[in-house]
Amino acid sequence: MLFELFHRLWILWGRLYSGRPMKVIKMNVTRTCAICERTLLTGEHTLRFSPDGHEFVDVCPLCSEVALDSGWVREGHAVSPALQQHPRRRRQKTLWQTLLGTREEETQPVLSDPILRRLSDDELALVEAADLFNQSTFRRTVAGVAKSLGEPRVSIVPLAGVNEETVLTFAWDITWYQYRVTPDAAQPVRIADRGHDVDEVESTYARWNARFDDSGRLVPELATV
Repeated sequence: MLFELFHRLWILWGRLYSGRPMKVIKMNVTRTCAICERTLLTGEHTLRFSPDGHEFVDVCPLCSEVALDSGWVREGHAVSPALQQHPRRRRQKTLWQTLLGTREEETQPVLSDPILRRLSDDELALVEAADLFNQSTFRRTVAGVAKSLGEPRVSIVPLAGVNEETVLTFAWDITWYQYRVTPDAAQPVRIADRGHDVDEVESTYARWNARFDDSGRLVPELATV
């Protein structure tokens, strides 16, 4: 018994110090920014944020302000009730500033024409969804495609249900993008689907009731009288 144990130790020692080079296996792990979805380079510095206060994801430095504005919690920072409530209050303020044309930010209001009547709940949902999209990083994605393919057909469709959710669809003849907007979510705007043929878009979401104007803003087409 003792001889067998000694024999095994001798074999193990021989393997460790035989002078043969060790084989190193390199693991390729692809990381992406959770906001702009850009593939991160090996060794690229990132910040860690949590959209829900539990799971942490990688965010590139360029998108860190977007994460903070969306209410994401940076790793190592405590979650306070004030921080959790801040994004919703900001969205409500931004929406009414948009309707009144008194926004403090440089971004132009969604509705450039004066509204001469009270908007319905569905119309308010369209305006809020457009406003949230215009504040997101996905606006630059659509603007980039529009520079190459021209102005897209656009639809904003509120979904029925308890949760306030809206589907935005941007379609060209050879490609289309679809986003979900959930005002109360930690990340209000997220990409939901995309394709290469406009005929793939479901008829439910092919209600072309908005436009992407020359300044790169999503604008719902609402009657003003």
